[in-house]
Amino acid sequence: MSRPLSDHEKKKQISVRGLAGVENVTDLKKNFNRHLHFTLVKDRNVATPRDYYFALAHTVRDHLVGRWIRTQQYYYEKDPKRIYYLSLEFYMGRTLQNTMVNLGLENACDEATYQLGLDMEELQEIEEDAGLGNGGLGRLAACFLDSMATLGLAAYGYGIRYEFGIFNQKISNGWQVEEADDWLRYGNPWEKARPEYTRPVQFYGRVEHTPDGVKWVDTQVVLALPYDTPVPGYRNNTVNTMRLWSAKAPNDFNLKDFNVGGYIQAVLDRNLAENISRVLYPNDNFFEGKELRLKQEYFVVAATLQDIIRRFKSSKFGSLEAVRTTFDAFPDKVAIQLNDTHPAMAIPELMRILVDVEKQSWEQAWNVTVRTCAYTNHTVLPEALERWPVPLFEQLLPRHLQIIYEINRRHMERISSLYPGDFDRMRRMSLIEEGDVKRINMAHLCIVGSHAVNGVARIHSDILKATLFKDFYETDPGKFQNKTNGITPRRWLVLCNPGLAEIIAEKIGDDYIRDLDQLKKLLKFVNDEGLIRDIAKVKQENKLKFSVYLEKEYKVKINPNSMFDLQVKRIHEYKRQLLNCLHIITMYNRIKKEPNKQFTPRTIMIGGKAAPGYHTAKMIIKLITAIGDIVNNDPVVGDRLKVIFLENYKVSLAEKVIPAADLSEQISTAGTEASGTGNMKFMLNGALTIGTMDGANVEMAEEAGEGNIFIFGMRVEDVDQMDRKGYNAKDYYDRIPELRQVIDQISGGFFSPKQPDLFKDIVNLLMCHDRFKVFADYESYMKCQESVSALYKNPKEWTKMVIRNIAASGKFSSDRTISEYAREIWGVEPSSAKIPAPDDPR
Repeated sequence: MSRPLSDHEKKKQISVRGLAGVENVTDLKKNFNRHLHFTLVKDRNVATPRDYYFALAHTVRDHLVGRWIRTQQYYYEKDPKRIYYLSLEFYMGRTLQNTMVNLGLENACDEATYQLGLDMEELQEIEEDAGLGNGGLGRLAACFLDSMATLGLAAYGYGIRYEFGIFNQKISNGWQVEEADDWLRYGNPWEKARPEYTRPVQFYGRVEHTPDGVKWVDTQVVLALPYDTPVPGYRNNTVNTMRLWSAKAPNDFNLKDFNVGGYIQAVLDRNLAENISRVLYPNDNFFEGKELRLKQEYFVVAATLQDIIRRFKSSKFGSLEAVRTTFDAFPDKVAIQLNDTHPAMAIPELMRILVDVEKQSWEQAWNVTVRTCAYTNHTVLPEALERWPVPLFEQLLPRHLQIIYEINRRHMERISSLYPGDFDRMRRMSLIEEGDVKRINMAHLCIVGSHAVNGVARIHSDILKATLFKDFYETDPGKFQNKTNGITPRRWLVLCNPGLAEIIAEKIGDDYIRDLDQLKKLLKFVNDEGLIRDIAKVKQENKLKFSVYLEKEYKVKINPNSMFDLQVKRIHEYKRQLLNCLHIITMYNRIKKEPNKQFTPRTIMIGGKAAPGYHTAKMIIKLITAIGDIVNNDPVVGDRLKVIFLENYKVSLAEKVIPAADLSEQISTAGTEASGTGNMKFMLNGALTIGTMDGANVEMAEEAGEGNIFIFGMRVEDVDQMDRKGYNAKDYYDRIPELRQVIDQISGGFFSPKQPDLFKDIVNLLMCHDRFKVFADYESYMKCQESVSALYKNPKEWTKMVIRNIAASGKFSSDRTISEYAREIWGVEPSSAKIPAPDDPR
């Protein structure tokens, strides 16, 4: 038998990475050594692995810079409509490999580092993830930036350069412990500070009405310092920009009014201003009404709008004088997309600039604002919707409160003329919610101030129209759209699963990487023995590789022939990791009851972070680890069932685990998960899905055919009906013996013998306060899992279903999503044209 190929040899055979030209390899080695010696190791004789990583990063970055400058020049010459994607989160992960993939440098770099006696994979592992997001919303923004560059759109991502991103999760004695994510500790080779574009942002103060108009005075100023990161498209020489703002105190901060002896304190107080960009709020799908968070939201919006208007006015490369003096063309040249309500302050801030600074009439300014802004909603969970207390606004942003009141006054006038006497509807549709404390409903502000409102999967958009925003939909049906989420196939296939990407390319060519619909061509090979064998083989290789990683990290012996059953996402009651737990314990009980029966072996992995203040989510993690301690150490069970909690789930870990998965768990209560995007990554990488009819699962079932996805549980209508008649968990507990046994084990301390009542809160939640109806779907889920196990025993049929799923995943490319945003919301046309490379003559 021939020896297996090394990773390096495998990579050399893979064509989707782009061919390594010999002259290219020589140049890369030369540049690598130059960076190593002149920029990095000048003060010491010995290079560390991190020096090698930085040398490689700088070498690759050299290939970006010329394209980046040329792209920006090209935009200034052509003056296209520019897209501004405003998001408080950009969950970018690592940059090195993604840049190599998009520039077609991966093979050449691999060969160059190999010739230098280095291992490229080891160097890639040194890079810190840029974890500037919590989960789906921030990762979606990252995929969108990749697609906007690949589709040749003049697009900019704007956000905050958090000094500390999403916390690092350590599991200590089964509990989550948070550690600060000091991702900038060694510097960031991918960003470029642009202090010349620093902008002032104002807070507090008071409003004066003068003969010259309204003035916002006596404010505290914080400076916004921009850092730019290049965003390369896929092999089209386009390099767009993500600009993240960092907060800096002005030099006179708190010094103006210091008395003798107060100087030291005044300088120390600079931290108060600079805290704005210190840390990402670690809540996913939960609103926390903190002053610092509102400051972050206004900070990014105020700095970004100054930048947008500056660029709109000058709009010639290197030109500083204004070219445009009126705002009539603003909506034709600028599109602002609000990624959820977090940047909603863009609406009143744009009004403030147009009315107070640019002296436009209210009507003109409002027309410009509505035509420019569009809003994406990401959730229907009531606890996630932003509702800011009016007193906080009054103190922090007094002028904006006045503007919001005026927007609301005119909005209420319109509603009252459309629906005379319907005061209940006016109350429901107001931007201001009455109560013990008045609050501003930010979603309502976004809807009223935008020309387009979209959900992120068809079922989610339908729910918005039918429930959450029903009144607004009845009033302005033309505003509402759907834009089903997508993922970039560059990171989520070519980068993380090169073996699979190559098998597909051999069958259908490699154009599918920028046109994922072409995967449909695989359907005619569903029965092709060669393809079935190759797909199964690459999955097995990915599993073996991940098994080695797991055994090293977790000291658990993995059976690589077991089904790898994965649920990785934020820990949240609505995502129902608890339902997964009930299944694990039921399987454990079945093995114990009939130890000699044939069981389909499984390695069940659950990963994800719990928000630090979310007690229930932290208890769920403890329960998962406690179940693992019992199951993994039971000799009767052996290697038929293993349970692993994946610590510190993040983008770079997702890139390892997703290609190795056999089964993807997408088991939220119907009507709660807006879309999901992990579901799409698993589908594209050859895992089968077990899931409810929720979010994008619905469209995945439609694309692949319901027979090729494991659907169980209540539909949205069933959940609504149950809400009307009342959900009684005890009925299920009384009726289903296996379920009763599981709950009794959890509550009796079977999984926590030293603290028998450790999980009483979880049992109490499931029995008495479960909004997400775990028990109602238990039987259906168990039955569905049995058919999963049965199919897994037939590897050939399993793999055929995998091929059908991969072939059906074309719809879920973020290229398709962004093309729809471009045409139907932003009014621009995507382009497949290539910008000339830096070394091409213009």
